[in-house]
Amino acid sequence: MRRRQTWAVGLGIAAAVLGVAWLAAAWWLPTDEELAARLTAEAEERLGVKVTIGSAHWALLPKLVVVVKDFRTQQAQAVVIQQLSAHPNVRMLLQRKLVFERIDIDDAVFPRNSVRALYAKLGASEPEADDGVPLERFEFRNLTWIYYSGIAVAYDGEIDFDPHWRPRHAELRRPGIKPAFTLTLTREAHADQWQTRIHVGGGTAHGNVVLKTAANGAMHLSGQLAPHTIEVASALTAFKVPSSVGGKLSGETVLSANGKSVGELARSLHTRTTFSVESATVLRFDLDKAISTRGKQHDGQTALQALTGQMDTQNTDEGMRVTYTGIKTRAGKYIATGKATVYQRQIEASGNLDLVEGALGVPFTLSGPVDKPKATVPPGFFAGAVIGTAVLPGIGTAIGARIGGALGRVFKGGGQQPVAPAPAVPKKN
Repeated sequence: MRRRQTWAVGLGIAAAVLGVAWLAAAWWLPTDEELAARLTAEAEERLGVKVTIGSAHWALLPKLVVVVKDFRTQQAQAVVIQQLSAHPNVRMLLQRKLVFERIDIDDAVFPRNSVRALYAKLGASEPEADDGVPLERFEFRNLTWIYYSGIAVAYDGEIDFDPHWRPRHAELRRPGIKPAFTLTLTREAHADQWQTRIHVGGGTAHGNVVLKTAANGAMHLSGQLAPHTIEVASALTAFKVPSSVGGKLSGETVLSANGKSVGELARSLHTRTTFSVESATVLRFDLDKAISTRGKQHDGQTALQALTGQMDTQNTDEGMRVTYTGIKTRAGKYIATGKATVYQRQIEASGNLDLVEGALGVPFTLSGPVDKPKATVPPGFFAGAVIGTAVLPGIGTAIGARIGGALGRVFKGGGQQPVAPAPAVPKKN
């Protein structure tokens, strides 16, 4: 009996304490309007820009949650979050530590340049909780990222974090895209190594990444991927980038990055891919027609017997720089070689169009906006090609092109003449 009385007294005390705690919380915690004002002031202080919040709401039951709606920064391109739900860890709050069990974002727009400006204000260091897990899970749905080029791409995904911002499991998806795009990271036990699984363009690019941290906090990220039968046009279309080439790409990719924070790693990321494209096709450009009509017509496609080369990408503060080297392609009796750099939506390229196994060559250049670059070749080239085609098909085309180029140098001083605009080069972000 005395034991039952003890339990009854204990339960009564617990109920009383909880009741007092509830009343205290209800008295101390702010109203929704007060919460919105506090969050607005705190965000403006931390971000260094004006902020508006449509509404904010908190609830203790069934679990503690804070919901913010219509968050906007006052920038040239606003960062917009239609709804953010934060679920603090109550046990950690009682220890005066702010740790989130989960943060959910629904329907948001993150312009790269605006986010970059906010990050500069916040500083490069990421916050750390005493127990090393400031956020356990992050989920986002319909989060639109606007790249430096202006292309807007929506993503869904989720990340489960281990201490020190190490992803235990992460997945990124492009909703509504077929063939599907998914990127999955899975941590190997407690090591700073992750298995990477990528599905894109009907193919794969699986591999692994490793993170090494020096005693001074400097981090180095390295990894390898194996692109396999990725349909180039489909893969680029998944990210709203038009492609001038079709075919299935395979090869090898190595990546590396350095920095003292996750943000610095992302901004310094460099990749190098050695590739070959099976059943490659130049889309929307017919090389034979362009030559036979002196560049006046080029609608159609050009089948390629081979396409190989190397592509390097380098993230910078002003977008991604893409460099192509060792490019070699064959289309019937033509062989083209060259190199190119694409940066800030501009292209600079040069190469050589060889006929008859490289015996005769015609240099060319390509420069200007990626949407409408300007190509140049030696004067008389197209005229000579047409004459050669009419007199001696095949080998005559090569001879005629060479003769035409020589005559052009004699009568026009060897200058360059523009030709019809080249097909659009894929935009890089």
